[in-house]
Amino acid sequence: MRIFVDANVLVAVLNKEYPRFDEAARVLSLSGKKPYQIYVSAVSLAIAWYFAEKKSGSKLAAQKFEVLLKHIEVTPCGADEIKRMNSYMPGIDWEDGLQVSSAESAGCDVIATFDLKDYYFSPIPYLSPKNLLLKLNRAS
Repeated sequence: MRIFVDANVLVAVLNKEYPRFDEAARVLSLSGKKPYQIYVSAVSLAIAWYFAEKKSGSKLAAQKFEVLLKHIEVTPCGADEIKRMNSYMPGIDWEDGLQVSSAESAGCDVIATFDLKDYYFSPIPYLSPKNLLLKLNRAS
């Protein structure tokens, strides 16, 4: 299962934001456990870096990213994804549209996000980290 992780999930882990940290960390911990693959976009990484650096400083943020990047895959996020994202317009947040388009290009099966309202237009199912973990536990 290919799980696309939204920026807010990454930020919750990198900045140890409670109460979201536990659920977000459990989703990221699926990386490397068959049949799961964790995907993020370059947009999510940029957003996560901004908040990690702001909270922890450049040196610690770089250390956190070094670990993170060993466990995730980065989705395509270029011209094709921007063109596809435009098909979701108008009325959506540009960044959210690009996230969905990027997840589509990588063949992701689900999006894990704390901001469910932002993905109402997504052709890919989207769940909170808590509900994703519950669904995966029921399926196993």
